[in-house]
Amino acid sequence: MCGQNPTTNKTPAFRALPVALAAITLASAGVVSTPAAAQDDEFDWVLEEIIVTAQKREESLQEVPISVATLSEDRYEVLFSGGEDILALSGRVPGLYAESSNGRAAPRFYLRGLGNIDFDLAASQPVSIVMDEVVMENTVLKSFPLFDMQNVEVIRGPQGTLFGRNTIAGIVKFNTRRPDHETSGYLKGSWATFDTTNVEGAVGGSLIEDKLSVRVSGLARNRDDWITNGHTGNESLGDYAEYAGRVQLHWTPNDTFSALLSYQARNMDGTASIFRANVFDTGSSGLNQNYDRDLVYYDGGDDNPQGYQGSGTTLNLTWTFDKAVVNSITSYQEAEGSSRGDIDAGVIDYSGTLTPPPGVTTGDLGEGVTSWPGFIPFPSVTEDGADITQLTQEFRLSSLNDGPFNWQIGAFFFDSTLKVDTYSFASLDAQDTIIQQDNKAWAVFGQGSYQLSDALTLTAGVRYTDDEKDFKVNQYPLLWLVSEIPSVEPINSSDGQASYDVALNWALSDESSLYARYANGFRAQTIQGRDIAFLGFPTVADAETINSIEAGYKADFWDNRARLNLGVFSYEVDDMQFSVIGGAANVNQVINADKGKATGFEIEADFLVSENLLISAGFAFNDTEIDDSTLVTKTCGSGQCTVLDPLDTSPGATGEVFIDGNPFPRAPETTYNLSLRYSVPMGDAGEIYVFTDWAWYGEINMPLYEAVEFKTDDQYEGGLRVGYQNYDGNWEIAAFARNITDEDNVLGFIDFNNNTGFVNEPRVWGIEVRKDFGE
Repeated sequence: MCGQNPTTNKTPAFRALPVALAAITLASAGVVSTPAAAQDDEFDWVLEEIIVTAQKREESLQEVPISVATLSEDRYEVLFSGGEDILALSGRVPGLYAESSNGRAAPRFYLRGLGNIDFDLAASQPVSIVMDEVVMENTVLKSFPLFDMQNVEVIRGPQGTLFGRNTIAGIVKFNTRRPDHETSGYLKGSWATFDTTNVEGAVGGSLIEDKLSVRVSGLARNRDDWITNGHTGNESLGDYAEYAGRVQLHWTPNDTFSALLSYQARNMDGTASIFRANVFDTGSSGLNQNYDRDLVYYDGGDDNPQGYQGSGTTLNLTWTFDKAVVNSITSYQEAEGSSRGDIDAGVIDYSGTLTPPPGVTTGDLGEGVTSWPGFIPFPSVTEDGADITQLTQEFRLSSLNDGPFNWQIGAFFFDSTLKVDTYSFASLDAQDTIIQQDNKAWAVFGQGSYQLSDALTLTAGVRYTDDEKDFKVNQYPLLWLVSEIPSVEPINSSDGQASYDVALNWALSDESSLYARYANGFRAQTIQGRDIAFLGFPTVADAETINSIEAGYKADFWDNRARLNLGVFSYEVDDMQFSVIGGAANVNQVINADKGKATGFEIEADFLVSENLLISAGFAFNDTEIDDSTLVTKTCGSGQCTVLDPLDTSPGATGEVFIDGNPFPRAPETTYNLSLRYSVPMGDAGEIYVFTDWAWYGEINMPLYEAVEFKTDDQYEGGLRVGYQNYDGNWEIAAFARNITDEDNVLGFIDFNNNTGFVNEPRVWGIEVRKDFGE
């Protein structure tokens, strides 16, 4: 539920929530935490201790020598009131950014400025998504909808020792509600703008007393079409229908063994990303007259359909002994589906018989051929489909004692197969491109912590990983065969590397601590073969390695009614992987830069100002820089962008620019988040509350090169929720709005054909009812 009054033994604990944007000079970077019943003699309302699993064991957030932010079940539920997907997490904790050019199917995450702008379904990411202790490696697997959640942990900085490769930026860790023997559950439903409906619920309890428990949960989200295709006159874009469910069985036959079996599945259909042609004017940033949120002009792409199905089964076994615990986690995940899109995002009238719509610019292609919106030199429609399987196995042995030394050792195995089917102009409407990537990896790891004194704890760990990737072309596009282009030999790329970290945590008092941490990790080598579909050749990037140092301060103060977490960091990435997307060459390639560097900090603060008012605030700063004096890239293919980088004038150069010193692509320099919840008690039975949350982003440079048109700054988005909560009946009714000011925020661009862009979700308002039962 979204918020409750924190009065001891009277009403459930006051739930925290986010709000507006404010300058708290010293410290604002807030994760919302949950106030709990009294733990001291003076106040009966305090902030609750937050327990995290950032080191694969339950520990207090304030004692972990890592920068971690959390979102409770109540906080995350507010974000998803309007049927949003996983991208709603963007900006809600300091340093976290998310976007997608693949609709609801393939999100891209960024932490501390590190991410990957590659839209391809075979792209690797430096931010790992872990759900119930299982890594979701492929971008499609990362998009599994969130429901019946316990909490979300955002773990910043390299996590290569315990979580492995491809975690150099950090981890977003999702923990769902687990079964127990208390009969409990909930049911909620909402209706919102565009006939958006969201029904979600769960029920669980004991099947065999003290032996076998179950929890069944699910959701159904739907939205009608709300965007008109001005070329056809049909309101035929913007819809989605998503259904997902989870069944969990927890078997505890005795005190020494337990088995948790989980099965989850989803089915999603709807509209892929909505691209908008020439919505940026040459020489300026920001959206122009061609932009209309409710209107596009597509002459291809079949209104950008998208559909994905997937399922996964996980078996978590635990054996508990006197001095140690053994865990075995086996998981098999699979997904398949496709997305189709009109990438040029406009109309080209070869017949010369159509009348351009009023209010948009047009382009003259010569010989009576006209395009709109703006100049569109050629049509582009593509479709990508994926078939994904993933098997993971982890064994872990962990100490179980109260002594000064605690440890864990383990082994990990990963095996995945990805087949990508791409339709392009080279298919000649007869034969698509099908490529296959196989990835096998194994690792062994260990970590230990030793309490050097009552106040000082040392933690250190190491992991060795062997990663092997194989690439092959299963089917060439028809034009490739007609043109008699030589076939591509299978590619094998393997690497073995060690990752390690060491940290010190100094407890200044029972309420505050300092920590310092050094961490090393790597993102495995990458093979990018999408260019086969466009008569190009695959590219390979070597593994990148990060060395990161950070220090932090964590404190509870004001009699446990306020909390402050501060972290500062600096890192350097050797052989940094970048994706070259689109541009004049219209490619999808991977390259290595010599180095990438960044420094920054995050601040998070929670203030329980009174029994009925909680304010949470956050701020993050990232100063990122590409460090490679020889690295060049092509710029926009349309010639309609204003490039700010120096041109490469060396012999043989073909219009490339130097990108040395540029910020990392899609890395917000600053992010703010702020939230507030205020309640008014209504007797002893309930309360009326107001909750508002806001996220704000500073300057973002979207491509590798710098261009006036492809920068954003001062973008923000907020939400509001007003509701009544009844404690006696354990029910709630609330009105809500997401993107309440209806901001038009640019999330991305396409630069090879014209100045195409895509934007955030529109304002959605609605009403939600929820009923909880049991414990």
